[in-house]
Amino acid sequence: MEASSTGETPQSQEWFLATLITEISIEGETRNVVHRNLFLVSARSPEEAYHKALQIGHEGEITYDNPAGRQVRHSFRGVAQLEELVDGEPADGAELAFEQHVAVSEEEIQALVPPKERLRVFGETALCETNVPDYSSKDVLIRVAEMLSEERGEERETPETRDSVRNP
Repeated sequence: MEASSTGETPQSQEWFLATLITEISIEGETRNVVHRNLFLVSARSPEEAYHKALQIGHEGEITYDNPAGRQVRHSFRGVAQLEELVDGEPADGAELAFEQHVAVSEEEIQALVPPKERLRVFGETALCETNVPDYSSKDVLIRVAEMLSEERGEERETPETRDSVRNP
């Protein structure tokens, strides 16, 4: 490696996997929702990766109204884990991280491997659960409805068009 003009040797980029914790609270709701999200981070050192993970977490802090008009707040709670990628570069089939378990029985191993139908990608996702507080965005749902209407060639009903139909 070449030395920079300051005499320091430049470090190459490394890849890290950051696990961030976000709490979602809904106005008037006693239950919260906590997300454990994985982010891919490119950095020259673990320290830089940690600061980038913090930045990603804070940038995800938002507030909006749900369809019922209740305020929803996403609060970044912290970095739960930061790991260097095992295979170094992200690529198809690259190992990102691993967990190690010791003295695991056959029954416990079987419990770690669900049938294909129970994998999230093939079945219902947690987002479809009915017992979860509604933290969906009212604005996003309105925009999706508008896009679907446009795709179908339908005119979107607005308070103005609704009134003109009722009062010609």
